[in-house]
Amino acid sequence: MDNFQIETAQNVNISQNVAGVGERILAYLIDSVLIVIYVVGVLIVLDAISYLDDDAIFLLFMSLGLPIFLYHLLWETFWNGRSPGKAAMKIRVVKLDGSKPAFSNYFIRWLLRLIDVSISSGAVATVTILLNGKGQRLGDIAATTTVITEKKTVHFSETLLMDLPDDYTPKYPQVTVFTDPEIQTIKNVLLKARFNGNKEVILKLSDKVASVMEVTTDEEPVAFIDRVIKDYNYYTQNM
Repeated sequence: MDNFQIETAQNVNISQNVAGVGERILAYLIDSVLIVIYVVGVLIVLDAISYLDDDAIFLLFMSLGLPIFLYHLLWETFWNGRSPGKAAMKIRVVKLDGSKPAFSNYFIRWLLRLIDVSISSGAVATVTILLNGKGQRLGDIAATTTVITEKKTVHFSETLLMDLPDDYTPKYPQVTVFTDPEIQTIKNVLLKARFNGNKEVILKLSDKVASVMEVTTDEEPVAFIDRVIKDYNYYTQNM
């Protein structure tokens, strides 16, 4: 399972656990099975209403066939970056900065699925993902998205313990009022709020953290929380 660090506009480092190629292939196969089941159901329906004229059957076939054509686009757009196959494998589509993709992002990666998956039988997607290092096929690269896994249990040492530069200067010695689980919670709330684009939660989190530490700050909420996590690492690593 690959792991890569991305840095947001607020200079916050976020670790992404990239979904493996095997997981994505299995998710694709699950979705394919569901599509086949749907197709069989459509054929049964069409056979049962064979008494209709050809034009009516054609229109019905086109209508029933549209969900197949738009399968991945519709599921990912309306189910938070997941299709049934992705949900079964506990993987999802996100933007490279960890936030929720917009419809345009889903649409671009869906358009390029024709090259990545359909025409090349997945060969282009597989090779691109293996070489890219960020879990991206061509559609993901164009859409600035990736596919991450949510299977892995993330431990404190993996989410909070970070290598700081030798010349790093902490700003808030008050961070020592927190415990490891509390800093873990702060980090988790921040990442979840960023993914959902919930600025109000981030602002409230920043205010609460500043209140507990009894400090005032002129930094942006995200930058402040990131500084708190880094300072906590600095003091706990040097104790």
